[in-house]
Amino acid sequence: MADSPGASAIWQTLRNRNYRNYATGNLVSQIGVWVHRIAVQWLTWELTHSPTWLGIIAIADVFPNVIIAPLAGAFADRVDRLLAMRIYISASAVLLTIIAVLVLNDAITRELLLVLVLINGVVMAFYSPVRLAIVHALVGRDLLTSAISISAMTFNLGRVGGPALAGFIILHGGVGPAFVFTAAADVLFVIALSTIRLVSPEQMRQRRTLGNIPAEIVEGFRYARSHPGIWPLLVILMATTILLRPFNDLFAGFADDVFGRGADGLAWLTGMLGLGAFIGSALLTRRSGIEGLTAMLLTTVLILAVALIGFTATDVFWFACACTVIAGYGLTCIGIAEQSLLQAAVSSDMRGRILSIYTLIHRGFPSIGALVMGTAASYVGLRLPVISGAVLFLIFWIWARRRQSRMAAILEAPEKAG
Repeated sequence: MADSPGASAIWQTLRNRNYRNYATGNLVSQIGVWVHRIAVQWLTWELTHSPTWLGIIAIADVFPNVIIAPLAGAFADRVDRLLAMRIYISASAVLLTIIAVLVLNDAITRELLLVLVLINGVVMAFYSPVRLAIVHALVGRDLLTSAISISAMTFNLGRVGGPALAGFIILHGGVGPAFVFTAAADVLFVIALSTIRLVSPEQMRQRRTLGNIPAEIVEGFRYARSHPGIWPLLVILMATTILLRPFNDLFAGFADDVFGRGADGLAWLTGMLGLGAFIGSALLTRRSGIEGLTAMLLTTVLILAVALIGFTATDVFWFACACTVIAGYGLTCIGIAEQSLLQAAVSSDMRGRILSIYTLIHRGFPSIGALVMGTAASYVGLRLPVISGAVLFLIFWIWARRRQSRMAAILEAPEKAG
């Protein structure tokens, strides 16, 4: 299908009843996710007044996604993905309800909170590849980019609205009602998922023993490594997440030490990154089809690298904010393009495993980059590690640019019948 006008692409995507119901439930769920994160953070502080415990709880919430991603991907290729989503979200709702009951009855402890957050993190780790993989079944190949962009915009709306709502609920009702809201949001998402009817399953999955799972995980990595389009795409994602993306983890240092703006500067930089991300996702909702996405991806990563050089080279705070908007736009467009191209190119029976590798890189590798850049910044200052990462990426970009035509021919090839 040739690219249609932007408004038409959005209309076609939202006219799809299955995706419309999914997107509505997902919006409520994303608001709930951010209310949950703020509530957990505030409850941890109330219980401990310890920055160390804030870090421990944060790791318990996110790190299972990195550790379990390959296993979760193998399961995603074995199960009915729509049913699995309902089960995982229902399990999360139960866990959040338990936290709410414990908080409302003054029975919560930091140890209980840690265990429940960790279990919920494991559930969400299994949920992530299923959530990514289901989009293709909902809308098909031609509307993938628009659908993924709408999902990204939903995430950014949740990122803005969720913390504000969490603050309102905690201020006027306490942290307990905030957890009640998050559980209710999950229940509403499950109800929305129950209204989705896929005409035919994406594939017929054969019954396989659990003993095959290690081999299936290895098979997923081998498939990614041998695919002439997917492997370069993942390498570009690795380079981006290690060399470019960690800069926002250093925002507090830049806001205070470089620009002398303190907490207010941190809020501005974070907000500008979110603004750019929202603009990127909103613009890409207007795109139909995947033609030209490879070229757009490589252009965008180049723009991102240049924006980071501008961010680190200036002493003018508002120019740095403008560079941050561009960076937020770039990071979101890169993520959408990567997901769309992967979804379009991957074999259906490998979709869960390949998207779990995407999740592993997307969530885990920025931590590696942030650790390296943060450690280096302790010795040479904040600017040099970030600008060095951007310059190294520019060198890497030359390698990627030389492969653009071949990647596009493979990743954007028309879908084969059957």
